[in-house]
Amino acid sequence: MGLGIRFYLLVACLVSLPVVAHAQWQAVEKVKTYAIAGKSGAELYESIGGRGPEVGSKVRAIAYTGFKLTWTRKYEPQGSSCVLVSAQPKLIITYTLPKPAEQLPASTRRSWETFIAGVHKHELVHGEMIKDMVKEIEAVSVGLSAADDPDCRKIRADLTTRLAEISNKERQRARDFDKTELSDGGNLQQLVLKLVRER
Repeated sequence: MGLGIRFYLLVACLVSLPVVAHAQWQAVEKVKTYAIAGKSGAELYESIGGRGPEVGSKVRAIAYTGFKLTWTRKYEPQGSSCVLVSAQPKLIITYTLPKPAEQLPASTRRSWETFIAGVHKHELVHGEMIKDMVKEIEAVSVGLSAADDPDCRKIRADLTTRLAEISNKERQRARDFDKTELSDGGNLQQLVLKLVRER
């Protein structure tokens, strides 16, 4: 479950303009794994508990969706105002998933494949949330303007506030999603139970 997020933003001066430039971009998505031990579903899940990525206050997660986001922004003074001409994001999303270190017995392998497919699907939802966040940042950024700001300084504070609001909203959305998935009868809870019981 992707609870932790690495959020790197290069906050440049932004603003709005009469004709704004929205560049096409695409996220780079990667998968990396961490090794777990065990031959049964219960042993594998126990190993996840001891080796899973640490999230927040050193809580172990089954999986983790992290990202690195940087921006290339062009802003221009226009008279006494400052106007953003373009904002190009570079987004790298990394999904960290568990992987058995040894070959599994046939019955356990089937349960594991169902489990990890479901976990990966869960993490991809977090990835989509992150992409939605970047699109929202882009929409807010390109077209933003500040009057009486020929040096494009005042707009930095405005931008920082807007980005923080968007980031906080995305984090809350991710927490709510995880809470639902892990609740009684939730998708992740069911995946764990089926793995442990090898169903």
